[in-house]
Amino acid sequence: MPTRSSLAAAGIPRSGAALLVLAGLFWGTGGLAGSFLASRAGLHPFAVAAYRLLVGGALITAYAAVTGRLTAVPRTRASAARVAASGLLLAVFQAAYFAAVEATSVGLATLITMVAVPILVTTGAAALDRRLPTRRAAGSVVIAVGGLVLLLGSPTSAGGNRATGAGLALIAALGFAVLTLDRREPLPGLDRSAATGLGFLVGGLLLLPVGLVAGMELPPRVDAVGALVFLGVVPTAVAYTSYFAGLHRSGAAAGVIAVLLEPLTATLLAVLLGNERLSGAQVLGAFLLLVSIGIQQVPSRTTSAS
Repeated sequence: MPTRSSLAAAGIPRSGAALLVLAGLFWGTGGLAGSFLASRAGLHPFAVAAYRLLVGGALITAYAAVTGRLTAVPRTRASAARVAASGLLLAVFQAAYFAAVEATSVGLATLITMVAVPILVTTGAAALDRRLPTRRAAGSVVIAVGGLVLLLGSPTSAGGNRATGAGLALIAALGFAVLTLDRREPLPGLDRSAATGLGFLVGGLLLLPVGLVAGMELPPRVDAVGALVFLGVVPTAVAYTSYFAGLHRSGAAAGVIAVLLEPLTATLLAVLLGNERLSGAQVLGAFLLLVSIGIQQVPSRTTSAS
């Protein structure tokens, strides 16, 4: 049987890492596309989240149907439970995050969510594997947390209730972390693309009542429709499909790569498109994130037979 090191040499983990990098880069465009859609169409953040899940889910499901993967989905309780759990966790993640933004501020909600996710995923993966995180994994998370704090800043003022907002942001992070850990092992017979698309549709339907109350009328203009299509395709359909495929090949702990690249990409886009400037602390934070990602990509010296 091949060893883990031989599999690494064969390029399997690297291909998984490439998919996670792609997911992180595309995720970084989501905030910009979502805010553009909200401003152009006058939509509430909950409505944007519902649209994102529904459009992305419809696109992924359509792809699964065209390629014949949808008809192969087993009609079993296990498959239904996996799809329902994914949809519920996606809805919790989106709703809790946007509620945290409303309770406090974008900066504080994003900071708490992004810092909590790598910690929760790393500790969760270690608990499920029944072994302590390696020194490399623990060190990578510590460096990543420091980099995120520097990159995203440390908000000193936020409207509303800071405690409520922080709690909601932690719920959002927990929802995403559980989704990551739940999807790290494929369900036999259940195609990943079909499961992802159906899960998004379930999540979108769960958020639909809230979105309708907030108002989901979309003006028939090129800018609004174009922003919705971009949001559904790039940071949603393509990014999440790449993310779950990368998790399957590289494991849940490696999913932190995509999580860390998202705020880094979003910050760089803000600089390039929004005429913002990076401070010295933000540059250092970006560097630390890259160091953390690099640490995770260094092959382990330990090999084990399988």
